[in-house]
Amino acid sequence: MRGGGLLVAGTTSDAGKSVVTAGICRWLVRKGLKVAPFKGQNMSLNSFVTREGAEIGRAQAMQAQAARVEPTALMNPVLLKPGSDRSSQVVLMGKPVGELSARGYHGGRQKELFEPVMACLEELRSTYDAVICEGAGSPAEINLRRTDIVNMGIARAARLPVVVVGDIDRGGVFAQFFGTTALLAPEDQELIAGYLVNKFRGDVTLLEPGLDMLHGLTGRRTFGVLPYAHGLGIDEEDGLRVSLRGAVRESVVAPPVGEDVLRVAVCAVPLMSNFTDVDALAAEPGVVVRFVDRAEELVDADLVIVPGTRGTVKALSWLRERGLADALLRRAAEGRPVLGICGGYQLLGEHIEDEVESRAGAVDGLGLLPVRVRFAPEKTLARPVGSALGERVEGYEIHHGVAEVLGGEAFLDGCRVGAVWGTHWHGSLESDGFRRAFLREVAAAAGRRFVPAPDTSFEALREEQLDRLGDLIEEHADTDALLRLIEEGAPKGLPFVPPGAP
Repeated sequence: MRGGGLLVAGTTSDAGKSVVTAGICRWLVRKGLKVAPFKGQNMSLNSFVTREGAEIGRAQAMQAQAARVEPTALMNPVLLKPGSDRSSQVVLMGKPVGELSARGYHGGRQKELFEPVMACLEELRSTYDAVICEGAGSPAEINLRRTDIVNMGIARAARLPVVVVGDIDRGGVFAQFFGTTALLAPEDQELIAGYLVNKFRGDVTLLEPGLDMLHGLTGRRTFGVLPYAHGLGIDEEDGLRVSLRGAVRESVVAPPVGEDVLRVAVCAVPLMSNFTDVDALAAEPGVVVRFVDRAEELVDADLVIVPGTRGTVKALSWLRERGLADALLRRAAEGRPVLGICGGYQLLGEHIEDEVESRAGAVDGLGLLPVRVRFAPEKTLARPVGSALGERVEGYEIHHGVAEVLGGEAFLDGCRVGAVWGTHWHGSLESDGFRRAFLREVAAAAGRRFVPAPDTSFEALREEQLDRLGDLIEEHADTDALLRLIEEGAPKGLPFVPPGAP
């Protein structure tokens, strides 16, 4: 087989498209096939830098790991990084090409991107046995169908069969499946091969009458019912929503090695990016990671992390407005640990000069680190390797801010003053030896009798999670039918479900 393909669409955002795509990739690669993930257009603040220095969605990098291939810009040719409710930075083939409003993007620029998106898909299909594509949002966004380059637009152009994923845990999944199909044009409906139920709890036999009725109404089968799986800390596409304030990152169920747990509070700053940096901490037995937005929630934290953000100056104002800035200053004065990553590192410095991201000009930082930051038009995209605390460290950089370090103790590319650390490096905590050494420093500064587990491997845990996704597909989906779809395309003669769309 060469050039087979499938589009995994969803009834809604967060229906489970990313993890289902990853699960299918892992299942296929375990069968001995050469597989690649693909998402024509992604909107996310969680991104990753490939080895050739291209920025892509973090979810596609995770899916590439599921497929056991090196991620490349071909797998996510268009990445939109929101800078406000109405505008995003457009990243094309891994490099930023400008800032556009939603109206400007959907009004014309998106059409221009269709050809390069299709060229990337075709190149992958010529190289791999199968390309598993992920859609975005819902394929039934009828207001955006004319300029679609990620759902039915590419499905129709590439004649890809489509499986629609629905999250039954939220309720209303039958209406979502039917409505999604019925809102598509006849030519699009021809490619909707069927459905996949995600996050089901309970006895599947109770669901079967509904699945039979759905088949009768649409003429389309359900390819599987995936059970709700706990503890899948797989990379997410979007920043935490306000409704998830106080969310605790899932961690392994294991007791702490030492006598104490370690409490980590992550400031949920606006336009938070790459919050997946803290997943490696959450993987440590005895480390509890929580996202917060109130000053009083920092009081009992042993470590506070100020994460990356697409709006450094905006995040700085937000911290001051909520009293979190004062709380950080008090922590530093008391010698209590604070870690700033990327944008979080920049705002811990003395001074920011920004005529690029916020265009705010000169702004005073929190002054916790002897650093001055100037925003450059060019974006730094890199995969650095170095050492800190006596351990080897790997990371990746995605930032416009250029930091001038004026003092302190060297820490990766940044610096340290007392118990305050700052670095532009994302992903550094995934380096096991460095993470353990850093946590020992934090525990000592916090006065906690916490001991890092000596054998936690973040890479091994991630592989276990990806294998669990592959197991979900293999054990709960009709894999023979899915393989036929990938090889042969959508079945012929699928019925039209009225009313359809123009």
